[in-house]
Amino acid sequence: MTTWRIEGCTVADAAALARNNMSAFWEDPTWVLLWPKEITREFLIKQGAKRYPRLLLSDRETARHQIAVDPTSGALVGYIRWILPSGYSTARDGKPVWPEAQVPDVSDDEKKQFEELAQSARWKGREEMEHIDDKNDAVMDRILAERPYIKLEYLAVHPENKGKGIATALVEAVIRQAEKIGLPIFVMSYKAGRGVYERLGFKEVDRVIQDDSQYGGKGEYGAYFMIYDVPKVSERDAQGSRKLAIPRVNPFVDVPPYTD
Repeated sequence: MTTWRIEGCTVADAAALARNNMSAFWEDPTWVLLWPKEITREFLIKQGAKRYPRLLLSDRETARHQIAVDPTSGALVGYIRWILPSGYSTARDGKPVWPEAQVPDVSDDEKKQFEELAQSARWKGREEMEHIDDKNDAVMDRILAERPYIKLEYLAVHPENKGKGIATALVEAVIRQAEKIGLPIFVMSYKAGRGVYERLGFKEVDRVIQDDSQYGGKGEYGAYFMIYDVPKVSERDAQGSRKLAIPRVNPFVDVPPYTD
């Protein structure tokens, strides 16, 4: 079994991220429906590459990004993004929490160039589907208001890399960090990724199933709201690090989950 390297990323990874992420989401029938019929996967990859540098530099205080890398070829094979809750992004010493997952900053001139590049991208979906996620957003907002969560916001594995344990490795990295911080994790998962989260100990707390046939879909658009509760600190571990027990999973049934 390959041991994937889990690393931070930089704006230099934009093109590889666009290819990985757009290819992964193109496997989701409902996501494809969001775009006009003439839009192709390759078109979105090209436009996404223009947008990613700006995205990677957005909300640097709370956003964290990691990639999975093939240790032999050095190729990017997966990506995860998560958001720290307000008040939990800076350590007591004033340094960022988990700095290795924070995208390195760039100069103001580079930021201006990336902003102009992102503005040049053609990125417009079907207007009639603009509100398809309104119900999902309402449920998500309600759950996130209940207590502080690490929000697992985005997870993508290229379809050519299904079943290799990449998504599992990326989520495990978030779980380990959640254990250190002492915060639960929240994710809104679609059907393709639900099994991965369940095997890693996430529990479903709500779901929204909608009929997307009016937009040309197959009739079911499901969103599953899931939480990973970190174990409580025992007296023995109160002064030390928490111990993470991740359930054993079968790396050969891993699938590319979609969480955005």
